[in-house]
Amino acid sequence: MDVLEHASLAFPQSLPEFQRLFPDDAACAAYLEKSRWEGNFVCPHCQTGGEPFRFDNRPGVMRCRKCRRNTGLLVGTVMERSHTPLSVWFWAAYLVTSQTPGISAVQFQRQLRLSRYETAFQILHKLRAGMVRPDQDRIGGHPGTHIEVDEAWIGGRTRGEGRGVHHKTLVAAAVEVRYRQPGTAQDKRKDGRYAGRVRLAIAADRSADSLCGFVESAVTPGSLIVTDDWSGYASLRARGYDHHAIAQCGDPEVSEEFLPISHLVFSNLKTWLNGTHHGVSAKHLQAYLNEFTFRFNRRFYPFNAFRSLLGIAGGATAPTYAELYSDEWQHTKCSGYGH
Repeated sequence: MDVLEHASLAFPQSLPEFQRLFPDDAACAAYLEKSRWEGNFVCPHCQTGGEPFRFDNRPGVMRCRKCRRNTGLLVGTVMERSHTPLSVWFWAAYLVTSQTPGISAVQFQRQLRLSRYETAFQILHKLRAGMVRPDQDRIGGHPGTHIEVDEAWIGGRTRGEGRGVHHKTLVAAAVEVRYRQPGTAQDKRKDGRYAGRVRLAIAADRSADSLCGFVESAVTPGSLIVTDDWSGYASLRARGYDHHAIAQCGDPEVSEEFLPISHLVFSNLKTWLNGTHHGVSAKHLQAYLNEFTFRFNRRFYPFNAFRSLLGIAGGATAPTYAELYSDEWQHTKCSGYGH
């Protein structure tokens, strides 16, 4: 479900309106059913349409009148096999997408009065798994725009270990650079440039295989790409991109002139990770990168992001709590990268 689809679905513009639209699990189930079948239920077992049998004590279950088989509303979503009430899931999706700084697991547990921190932690991570579209497209390829690509070290503790990079994780970013119309608000900021869509992923290292592999998974071939002069990007032109490498020579003014948007994205990312979540582990960093990407790309549609998340989550696979702390689960990256 894209942000501009399913406009017939009502969307709460405030917390009181949210409470009015979703007072209980039955109202949430009706909304989810409409978002999945647009009011025309079709049995996934026998492909027969029509009004199904319903159960007052099980609002998330429908029974086909022809084959008599049950269909669960949550099957195939990140909410599948969850014992958490549907209304809690809706609150989580709403708070994550409508609050500008997002919400941490501790805040979510406190706001919803959940008995266990682990429940809040798992719900939010399941939603993050639904924030990556299965058919995610590549950015760029539009006339009059270009892509800034850069990498930065995120997280890690350095106290008592001297200067340098310690326990940090390398993150690669690709950002669309767009231009405001002359005469509009803020058209003089950064020469009228602003960020379009962004892609973020953990990179194994700064080699050409890692960095150029990320670009190939995130950016449309033929796009104009601006990077610094690091040798890891040297083969981009041979890979089908219009690559322009800028020699920074240690001058921050060069970066501000040629790579301002990617540096702004990294600055916002670090502020968000430290401010809202007070730092995250390297193991789960990719999940938080996915959330930042989801919310950043939909910042001009902050309210529609809620139903977009419900739609995307309908085709996603989410981890169990045990998988989150094992090596079995790998957080999704850009399509085809790092798999």
